Amino acid sequence: MYKASPNRRAVLEKSKSVREKETKQTSNFFAKHFKRIYPITLQRSTSSSFSLSSISLSLSQNSTDSSATDSTSTLEQRISLALGLISSPRRRETFVPKTIPRQQEQRVYDEDFKSDEPKRCNWITKKSDEVYVTFHDQQWGVPVYDDNLLFEFLAMSGMLMDYNWTEILKRKELFREAFCEFDPNLVAKMGEKEITEIASNKAIMLQESRVRCIVDNAKCIIKVVKEFGSFSSYMWGFMDYKPIINKFKYSRNVPLRSPKAEIISKDMIKRGFRFVGPVIVHSFMQAAGLTIDHLVDCFRHGDCVSLAERPWRHI
Repeated sequence: MYKASPNRRAVLEKSKSVREKETKQTSNFFAKHFKRIYPITLQRSTSSSFSLSSISLSLSQNSTDSSATDSTSTLEQRISLALGLISSPRRRETFVPKTIPRQQEQRVYDEDFKSDEPKRCNWITKKSDEVYVTFHDQQWGVPVYDDNLLFEFLAMSGMLMDYNWTEILKRKELFREAFCEFDPNLVAKMGEKEITEIASNKAIMLQESRVRCIVDNAKCIIKVVKEFGSFSSYMWGFMDYKPIINKFKYSRNVPLRSPKAEIISKDMIKRGFRFVGPVIVHSFMQAAGLTIDHLVDCFRHGDCVSLAERPWRHI
């Protein structure tokens, strides 16, 4: 039998030692860098069968820590398993707490905030001015029989050509002071001096033509009173002395004008009244309670209907 010489044996052992050292260094290199790419550790299962299902995964706390690697695994096995895991990584599900969207949450808050508020016509919103809400809750749609108050509503309805109800109502006291509490007898006597003073008042903000219109309408009311006994009798005569009770469910159903308003408008224009078109007359009728246009689910609808069903009161 052939026996290796001592020198040759030493060379072979040295070469084997070098190869084992290089293999170990290469193994450590791959283990280190695979952890940086995909920070997991691989542990051999105690089961006899060796498959992907027998590999347990655990997140590494430190990507540079290689102490958890299995030193008994060969380099080829580790590379094969790591590549297989990288190519089909397990999807991690992220828990997203279910939260109420901000807009929905705000809507819920608004509903809770208004839970104690009475149901109003839907043109009254939380952004509506307080003076307009008060007008809706206390005056709009309440049957009016007083001549001065009817004249006031007629004058303010004419102002809707230039302003909205909120702007008009905020200056209502100024109007009352300027037009003598809307007493037709006193307004009809206003001369050029009074008309110019009112038109030049920047707080009132009425054009001279509007002031003259109110004065001229007061003169027409004086004539109507002589014929019908009162301005109230004249207006309510068109209604057979009872309001029109509407039952509108949606604001889009509420008309801007009505056949009754057109009839009243034509007669008033014939008598010399100014700024009394069908739309203005219908707004006047709504405010003075000649027609009840509160929506049926508004808390004021029932109140105004109860007032309308009373016997007609002439003042």
